[in-house]
Amino acid sequence: MPGLLPYAALEPTHSLSMRYRVKLFPEMIVKSRSVRREMVRYLRTNIRNTLASVAPGVRVRDRWDALEIRPRRPLDDAAKTAFECRLQRIPGIDEIQLVETHEWLSFEETAARLIPLWRDALPNRRFRVSVKRRGQHTFRSETLERFLGSALLEAVPSASVDLKQPECDVRLELHDAQLTLITQRLDGLGGYPLGTQGQALALISGGYDSPVAAWQMMRRGLKTHFLYFDLGGPDQEQVVRQIVDRLWQGYGASHRVDFISVPFVGVMNAIQRTVPAGLAGVVLKRMMIRVANRIARHRRLPALITGDALAQVSSQSLTNLSLIDAASERPILRPLIASDKQTIIEQARRIGTADLAEGLPEVCGTISRKPSTRPKPSRVQEAEAEFDESVLDAAIKRASIMRSDQLLARETAGGSDAAERAALSSPPSQDRVRVIDIRHPDERAANPLTLASGEEPLAIPYFELTERATILPDDWHYLLYCAQGTMSQMQALHLKDRGYANFGVYTPD
Repeated sequence: MPGLLPYAALEPTHSLSMRYRVKLFPEMIVKSRSVRREMVRYLRTNIRNTLASVAPGVRVRDRWDALEIRPRRPLDDAAKTAFECRLQRIPGIDEIQLVETHEWLSFEETAARLIPLWRDALPNRRFRVSVKRRGQHTFRSETLERFLGSALLEAVPSASVDLKQPECDVRLELHDAQLTLITQRLDGLGGYPLGTQGQALALISGGYDSPVAAWQMMRRGLKTHFLYFDLGGPDQEQVVRQIVDRLWQGYGASHRVDFISVPFVGVMNAIQRTVPAGLAGVVLKRMMIRVANRIARHRRLPALITGDALAQVSSQSLTNLSLIDAASERPILRPLIASDKQTIIEQARRIGTADLAEGLPEVCGTISRKPSTRPKPSRVQEAEAEFDESVLDAAIKRASIMRSDQLLARETAGGSDAAERAALSSPPSQDRVRVIDIRHPDERAANPLTLASGEEPLAIPYFELTERATILPDDWHYLLYCAQGTMSQMQALHLKDRGYANFGVYTPD
């Protein structure tokens, strides 16, 4: 239905009250009485918590198939907009109706109030008038419906009446001497109230997929905590925290949750040392799942959430997904499993995370050259046999935990603006410059880097760079090279955070 015009009362002295009526998500209505009562209890609490900052002490009353919400004080335009926007993002709400109640006077006065509300919605459309009446009156509901229908047809000649399949249903209620009109309708988010389906831990990377996956499960009633594996340094983590803050502020502010960051560069470096390049991607995901399970076990979270979509990347082939599942002791929920990439991007735009995701590099995809999509389980097990599990223990011990209401309380250490990134690629002023090829040895052998100067670049795999940096002469400036530029930029920022100011990024001419 088209949006209705804001209602201007004809006689303010006749208006008894203004309130919001929240219609429940249809799947909630068909639940058993006890389940429905429990869900509505959650929803009432979620509404109060979410609206507390714009309308403290809001009153929420249960009307069986709807909830009635009344702010304790009148809302100005800005507060009303914020109030309605927050209502539209609360899981469990199907529709929000702005309702006005007036004293019943006459057929004519009711028509005079109804016409301004529907004048712009009815042209060239089929409609019917539905009156829900209760109490003692000298007329039947059908009589009032016919009168109001005739008045609307006279006001909007291009409209037509259709009692069976109308495009617009003009509804009003008359209870004794009280007339109730719906002056505005807003779409709700749908889904189940947050918290009614328990809790889960979402693996969040900051791209398009994982925030959308987390949002979809929040909409289905899961209180969702967030786990981030730090492979991109403080600059990238800051953006991921902004994404999580938007999700929490927009769709989950009724509950405080945790953001857990696990430093994972050491794990990735260990994988590069011991795992064949074609298996590095799936092994990295399996290590993430193992760490996620240990954190979830400690926090008593029964499920994990990921943004995997079948066949979108090599690690999401059916074979690799089954190998990843085999590393988990908990179910892994994948709401995007059959989604197209463009659909995911559109949903990311809808929930407000797409603009932040656009600038983030995909670090995981850079560690495997010619990744295998159908590896045998025995090959993966052999590849992991040499992996030192203590690296995972060290990563978990260094994990940081932040509450959702403190995500943006402080800036992450290290530079986070475009100027710093540009500085990494700026030619140094000194003459003593060496280029370091940080690619995996297999990748270097397949596609050697040739410098215009004819000089041979240093060959230091990025998973050895932090250790080797301590013995490199500090009176030289070093430019890092990788095929896509992602790893070199990440490593240069990482080294800068550790106090090395003589590393930058090499960009071939």
